[in-house]
Amino acid sequence: LINALKLVNKKMNEVKIAMIGAGAANICAARIMMVAGVKPGNIIMVDSKGILNPQRTELKENYKEKWEMCIKTNAEQKSGDAADAMKNADVCIAASSPGPGTIKPEWVKDMADDSIVFACANPVPEIWPWEAKEAGAKIFATGRSDFPNQVNNSLGFPGIFRGTLDVQAKTITDEMCVEAAKSLAECAEGKGLKDDYIIPDMDDWEVFPKEAAAVAMKAVEQGIARKKLSKNEEYENAKNIIKRARDTATMLMEKGFIKPAPE
Repeated sequence: LINALKLVNKKMNEVKIAMIGAGAANICAARIMMVAGVKPGNIIMVDSKGILNPQRTELKENYKEKWEMCIKTNAEQKSGDAADAMKNADVCIAASSPGPGTIKPEWVKDMADDSIVFACANPVPEIWPWEAKEAGAKIFATGRSDFPNQVNNSLGFPGIFRGTLDVQAKTITDEMCVEAAKSLAECAEGKGLKDDYIIPDMDDWEVFPKEAAAVAMKAVEQGIARKKLSKNEEYENAKNIIKRARDTATMLMEKGFIKPAPE
């Protein structure tokens, strides 16, 4: 999202974001985005029953995370369905039911100019990339490796956990996750941002030690690291550990101990 907004020249604290799906993935993504600068009131989240708003009191007792979103988000107190949530939105982030057809092309047409759509359901995104592009989306991402801009949590895990473990942090904070995202964004920007390249792919392994260093330094800054390392110390440490693991895996594949995946 950081890099997509750069390409369309929009600001994190100004964009309106429709979130299709209100499960753990989108609720946590919303929480992280708020820490990163998105205004809570500019988020409109939708579950299978409609837009989350303070009138959805049936969520109060049994779905406390959803109820929190009812209170924090949707400053306009919109009601309705996914189509209503996406109208005039700058960004759509979907983590809901696999498509195609979960998101309709006409809903994308109703979004703001230079819209951004992340359709993250697997194995089939909520809307196909070509459908969203034809409907006016400027930037499109999925969770799949066979399409450009794969938004995959595997880009986060190696760096976040490496940085956390190396400084023996007591917990993983939202701010540490934001630093991981910023690090990923910087690595992609260094290679040249394009509509179809906003995030590193899994082969760009050099991003992981940089990400680990950013995460570790935030833990130190927040006072939750039991072990104090400099940024350079953590970068070199993480690079050596990750390279050793990758080299070992490569050797095991070359020697036939790890069989190639069937075609």
